[in-house]
Amino acid sequence: MTEADARFMRRAIALAAPGVGRTGSNPSVGCIVVQGDAIVGQGATGEGGRPHAEELALDQAGEAARGAVAYVTLEPCAQRSTGGISCSERLIAAGVAKVVIACADASPFASGHGARRLQAASVAVETGMLEAEAAAALYADYRPGG
Repeated sequence: MTEADARFMRRAIALAAPGVGRTGSNPSVGCIVVQGDAIVGQGATGEGGRPHAEELALDQAGEAARGAVAYVTLEPCAQRSTGGISCSERLIAAGVAKVVIACADASPFASGHGARRLQAASVAVETGMLEAEAAAALYADYRPGG
């Protein structure tokens, strides 16, 4: 992990922190999209749990997401309870090159499926970056490994 990686993940954690307890049954998640050394998109889960952080960050990044690195505090979902496009599918469609994840997600809509979908689409995935820090700040009942 580089100093820049840690800085970007800490920014994602900071984005998500104000939403803790305000996102309904969804966790508060932060996402930063980085192209080179510049943040080109960022987002946090909306009140009540929608929209997801990745949606907001990718919308803000637009075409700059192609080839970028996304830093996400929780594994991107593989399936939406609403039937909409999952965050893992959105990241693939946006053309990100790599997704760095702090914490795995025990939800049946993620639980390793999001990371596997990204890898199957040739997106590099790194997990566990600042996991303890993200879990302590955002997910009071989080247990490593789901």
